[in-house]
Amino acid sequence: MANNDIQLRYGIVGGTFLSTIFNISLHDVVFTVVMAVIGAVVSFFVSYVLRKLFSDSNSSKNKS
Repeated sequence: MANNDIQLRYGIVGGTFLSTIFNISLHDVVFTVVMAVIGAVVSFFVSYVLRKLFSDSNSSKNKS
């Protein structure tokens, strides 16, 4: 019985994996990579600007 469950599980996982692989086009992969790069760059610049904004604010409070 346990052997049958393992075969069923591998069949479901393998079928899902193969159907997903064959339905993903190169266009989708390129689009995902470009969007990930844009998101990472925007996230970096927003955190950089916020760090500069709050560090300038904290240094001016410490001086007065």
